[in-house]
Amino acid sequence: MEYSPKQIVNELDRYIIGQSEAKRAVAIALRNRYRRSRLPQEVREEITPKNIIMKGPTGVGKTEIARRLAKLVKAPFVKVEATKFTEVGYVGRDVESMVRDLVECAIRLVREEKIAEVEPKAKETAEKKLVEGLLPGRRKNHPDKSSDELREELTKELREGKLDNIMVEMEFQGRPQSLQLGPLGGNETNFGELMSKIIPPKTKKRKVSVKEAYTFLTREEAGKLIDDDAISAEAIKRAEEDGIIFIDEMDKIAGKGNTQGPDVSREGVQRDILPIVEGCTVNTKYGIIKTDFILFIAAGAFHVSKVN
Repeated sequence: MEYSPKQIVNELDRYIIGQSEAKRAVAIALRNRYRRSRLPQEVREEITPKNIIMKGPTGVGKTEIARRLAKLVKAPFVKVEATKFTEVGYVGRDVESMVRDLVECAIRLVREEKIAEVEPKAKETAEKKLVEGLLPGRRKNHPDKSSDELREELTKELREGKLDNIMVEMEFQGRPQSLQLGPLGGNETNFGELMSKIIPPKTKKRKVSVKEAYTFLTREEAGKLIDDDAISAEAIKRAEEDGIIFIDEMDKIAGKGNTQGPDVSREGVQRDILPIVEGCTVNTKYGIIKTDFILFIAAGAFHVSKVN
């Protein structure tokens, strides 16, 4: 992240009108996290970054500032609503689920990057497989030509898009049914994924166009070339160091001392959010993540409950 705070603000100005103080605050917070990451490990652990509270009515750009900021630096980003969480022990999502959502977002980001890296090789392999699949049919029509000549012809036509509409038969693996078991809001276990590792999924044949087959084969070959364990490790690291969690409607859970009624669990939500913002460890299906250095941006109108 080579952007200075001024450059970040200038970039945000392209999409959001006004809100100069908020833009400056998030730009400095993000830059400070980058500066911290460049320090030696023993010094880095002693520096606790600051989080942000944004105050303002609906529609002034609070969410958009955070979203554009994350997009600018390619950071994992999730937006959650504080009112959707419930205290541990009540039916609903617990606050740790926002950290798990952040890890899922980081996994998607890293996976897309890794696939982009291996895509040229994956396309080359997919091309060869398609050419070999189309070769027997072409050989029947041109028995006088050698296999190498036919391969060259097919490869050229495939690259030029002349074969896109030809139908071919392909085998597809059936997706395992997703069966998630576990405590509500907790770290669920997907038994569909576990069973697919023990029992190989069934395959089914389907006719598709060459263009669709090429896309599918490229994606399949790219999946073989990437390391899922390495992706998980890098995603957790990126979520810890660069992750941004935007908590909207924070003012709605500000306690009024109610111990009964529909808002009975909201004071508990405040207590549950506090250790996550201050720094703790959360279990996810990809591993343990520390929340100490995640950038938390809380937002709300704060008409009734005041920030101070």
